[in-house]
Amino acid sequence: MLPFITDEHRMIAQAARDFGRNSIAPIAAEHDETGEFPLQTIREMGQLGFMGIEVPEEYGGAGMDTLAYVLAMVEISKADASHGTIMSVNNSLYAHGLLKFGTEEQKQKYLVPIATGQKIGAYSLTEPMSGSDAGTMKSRAVLNPEGTAYVINGRKSWVTSAPYADVIILFTMTQPEKKHRGVTAFIIETDQPGFIRGKKEPKLGIRASATSEIIFDNYECPVENRLGAEGEGFKIAMTVLDAGRIGIASQALGIAEAAFEASVAYAKEREAFGQKIGEFQQIQAKLADMKCRVDASRLLIYQAALAKMAAKTGDGRYSLEASEAKLFASETAMWVTTQAIQIHGGMGYSKEMPLERYFRDAKITEIYEGTSEIQRMVIARALTGLR
Repeated sequence: MLPFITDEHRMIAQAARDFGRNSIAPIAAEHDETGEFPLQTIREMGQLGFMGIEVPEEYGGAGMDTLAYVLAMVEISKADASHGTIMSVNNSLYAHGLLKFGTEEQKQKYLVPIATGQKIGAYSLTEPMSGSDAGTMKSRAVLNPEGTAYVINGRKSWVTSAPYADVIILFTMTQPEKKHRGVTAFIIETDQPGFIRGKKEPKLGIRASATSEIIFDNYECPVENRLGAEGEGFKIAMTVLDAGRIGIASQALGIAEAAFEASVAYAKEREAFGQKIGEFQQIQAKLADMKCRVDASRLLIYQAALAKMAAKTGDGRYSLEASEAKLFASETAMWVTTQAIQIHGGMGYSKEMPLERYFRDAKITEIYEGTSEIQRMVIARALTGLR
């Protein structure tokens, strides 16, 4: 028993586990096949408090801590990584950013309906030619002559939940000559003129989590919807990504746990050459290594969660811990799901079992919210102090 995991933490983990098993798992394969966004279960998750776990109750959230969020994310992602993705964006990238940098008026208007699951939130940083290098983005926001609104033009890509999002936190250039220091954040209402939802991406995994381009064509964003000051966008984006990486690490752990548990069960049931395959040393070695990596990922995630909780007051950062957790857990998910398919043999390759879905879903955790290469760069820079 870990002393920092309380009865309240165990209760939310159990609630997420029950909801995942009873409401999400039965529909996961169908939604993966069709790519249909699971709006009904997402609304139900909002009613249960899963869409704003760390948001204070006065803003419609559950008022819990990062450990509670991590535990719930793992259980939801074990049932289906697509639901985990939607939950992660809502909690980490949208709600956390608005909670930390928004004004009281912005929180009341744009945080409450998202935290309660009445509406869907999203986060938009990436562009077709600008990913981790945010200083090269081409989209622009220009203050109008009256000083009342910013006119935004440009195209953003790979925006998770964009086809269904009601509100998006957007990062775009206001002073391009300053590169990343010229990025500013805005709160975008998607039902306003000039906002266009682009093509929906056909993805390898997390197929029920809708992803698309978004296009701005002379979109007018009121000055009061700027998040933070001009030029603070890059700082906001990176701060929010630290929280997001803990969420994705938790998602990766959920995928890995699901694949590992399925492999243990299969090794105890499947027979070959007159014995259970779990009696073969090569299978035992795989299971032992899977267990070690899963447990190590969990502890790194707990470390990152505790670091985030300690940094809650002030400007404390937890980039190192978040990157360590995200790097190790995502690569663990990819490795464990690969081994799980090997243990299951032909059945692992079949869509009759969820192993191939776990495998496809695991890959994205090594890519979004900072690739494994970016995580290694963040970790190395934290260690050396060199740029």
